[in-house]
Amino acid sequence: MSNHPFLQRLAETPLLIDGAMGTMLYARGASSEQCLEYLVISKPSWVSEIHQAYASAGADILKTHTFGANRIRLADYGLAERVRDLNFRAVKLVRDVREVSGRAIFIAGDVGPLGKRLQPEGPLSTAEAQEAFREQVGVLWEAGADLLLFETFIDLRELELAVRVAREVCDLPIVASMTFAEDGLTLVGHTPEEAVRRLHAAGADVIGVNCSVGPAAMAQTLEQMHAAAPDVRLIIMPNAGFPERVEGRFYYPASPEYFARQTGLFLTQGARIVGGCCGTTPMHIRAMRAALDEHLTRQVGAAQPAIVVQEEPSPAVKADYGVTGEIEPTELLRKLRAGKFVISVEVDPPRSFSAEKQIEGARHAMKMGADAVNVADSPMARVRMSALALCVQIQQQVGIETIVHFTTRDRSLMGLQADLIGARALGVRNILVLSGDPPTLGDNKQSTAVYDVDSIGLVRIISRFNEGVDVAGQDMGQKGGFTIAVACDPTRADLVQEVDRFHQKVTGGAHFTMTQPIFDPQLWLNFVRLYEERHGKFPVPVLIGVLPLQGHKHATFLHNEVPGITLSEEALERMRKAGPNGRQEGVKMAQELLLQLKELPYVQGVYLMPSFGRYETACQVLEVL
Repeated sequence: MSNHPFLQRLAETPLLIDGAMGTMLYARGASSEQCLEYLVISKPSWVSEIHQAYASAGADILKTHTFGANRIRLADYGLAERVRDLNFRAVKLVRDVREVSGRAIFIAGDVGPLGKRLQPEGPLSTAEAQEAFREQVGVLWEAGADLLLFETFIDLRELELAVRVAREVCDLPIVASMTFAEDGLTLVGHTPEEAVRRLHAAGADVIGVNCSVGPAAMAQTLEQMHAAAPDVRLIIMPNAGFPERVEGRFYYPASPEYFARQTGLFLTQGARIVGGCCGTTPMHIRAMRAALDEHLTRQVGAAQPAIVVQEEPSPAVKADYGVTGEIEPTELLRKLRAGKFVISVEVDPPRSFSAEKQIEGARHAMKMGADAVNVADSPMARVRMSALALCVQIQQQVGIETIVHFTTRDRSLMGLQADLIGARALGVRNILVLSGDPPTLGDNKQSTAVYDVDSIGLVRIISRFNEGVDVAGQDMGQKGGFTIAVACDPTRADLVQEVDRFHQKVTGGAHFTMTQPIFDPQLWLNFVRLYEERHGKFPVPVLIGVLPLQGHKHATFLHNEVPGITLSEEALERMRKAGPNGRQEGVKMAQELLLQLKELPYVQGVYLMPSFGRYETACQVLEVL
């Protein structure tokens, strides 16, 4: 588990988690009598806006609005059969906010107590509790949560059971938090020392305390936990003091400034995650963000100051002119021609004005040995930042070469040429030619597709640019120097049609091809054999798409619902057998495939396709090299 991106980040720096959701919903008019978790369906904008407020305040971790979204609690509202729907939608809301923020925010799948005591103190059997936790955790994992947060538990036995069930279901990091009263005990008499020892033994990665009391009392509990287990990572999320009821409403007295002053104390007492619980707002989190940043700055200032040396731009992102004055081939094309096995990592642009998360992903890919980053162009026809704009940011800020996905969907013949000229001027010269998913597939169905030319026609246009002329034959004054990539899909049912279209693309001037993700090397061999039977020797090197799977449900979803992705029966079965170890098995399968692909004809590289923006997981595949 130590190689999980969340735990790696936590080892590097303390993290800030968001504050109260219920407090904010009540302020908007929600009733204490209603099922708050159902608001992800009835009032999704309320929930999203609160998530967005916490993201804007600087939170590193956002909790899903699923605290009570388990079968036992939902049954009180007649919603026991909506567990999957509510949890899945809740994760999706946070994922959308993360996209808009453009930041590397972690999504915590929030799980609260079941609402009924375990036998013999209560009516709930161990088997019923296990099944309720298993159901909710499974959906949160499948929907894309980065970690699990079990919070506000008063019964240590119930929390131990929840942690062990989660360990059986998935491989996500587990944060386990209990609530203690002013006397330093839980409502059923557990001490902080007992809690931290037993939860650590149960398999929790981070342990701590939240709710019930304010910062002062909770800091004492945190200190006891740290003394009992100095090496355990701790979390603290206090209430904003004790609430006061005024005219039927509860008000919490602790100010954002007070929380900011307490943040440094929490960190010195061993907390690796700090945040707030009931009564805290985005203002509290913003104040804690400033205090946390100040604390980290003081730590850096106490160390030897680093000498910053301005590095020369990478040759991959500089215009390189030969002695004749003509632009030289891109670094990627030179590597392919030299026979190097190249690696690219795919990045989807953000649905926001900031690309911080994507740039960090590109930086990590380069650190792990990638030769390039390929940037998608509004995949699945959903509106995102311009692929070209993100390519420029990555090349300028990271220094790694990019491959821009360039579709004919949104551009007229004039627009295609204008954007190619702009890409060339900005130093983006590796072009993956695509037609693009139709707008009817995405979230802007009223948008009109252009398709003045298809991908075959676009290859010919770029080839004309490489000759130094535009479509009308007018001299451009210089050759384009573009490296042209085309797509192929070895998984297509009508492989003859796919092979023939591919032949038209490569004869139009393509330099290499990139495939849809495959999970069986035989598919590529079948494609090559059919091509050579119909058209002669295979003409270009290939980068095979490799997609590390996250779990069986993820694999099943991709196989059945995502166009262009077909899994082998063996891959589906391996993911089914992997159970809670799906992520590790997915990486292992991708590594095995990578080693097999290196031995196949014409394969000169791979491009990795991260799921849920988990660049670190995708890049783990490269460790086998």
